[in-house]
Amino acid sequence: MAQAKKGDSVKVNFIGKLEDGSVFASTADSEPLEFKLGEGRIIPGIENAVEGMNVGESKSVKVPPEQAYGQRREELVEEVSRDKFPKDAEPKVGQKFEVPQQQGRPMVVTVVDTSEQTVTLDGNHPLAGRDLTFDLELLEVV
Repeated sequence: MAQAKKGDSVKVNFIGKLEDGSVFASTADSEPLEFKLGEGRIIPGIENAVEGMNVGESKSVKVPPEQAYGQRREELVEEVSRDKFPKDAEPKVGQKFEVPQQQGRPMVVTVVDTSEQTVTLDGNHPLAGRDLTFDLELLEVV
């Protein structure tokens, strides 16, 4: 039976749940999550949990914010003037926008509040600051 180790490509089924048990993501209706251990393309909490698992093994892990999407950072919440948006744009709460950055890829921000003069944008990941639970099943080590 194959055991997952750094450098291996793996296929994993997962269910991600919030503290209240509600599901925020799952591979139940999609393809398994496929990634290479040690590449850092997924959150560290999942990578660390999968490393050392055997094919066919299942486990549930609690992942703190530091091993997931980080703590919420209030400096990523900003109120901006409506005139920063195109004239025909009508920002609505929940809407997402990409904001160009000086270096690297654009930052995705979510509209969290609007007024006649301003729009409040939040650059935090929606799951930042949350303890997450993942039910994992290692399907394959490639």
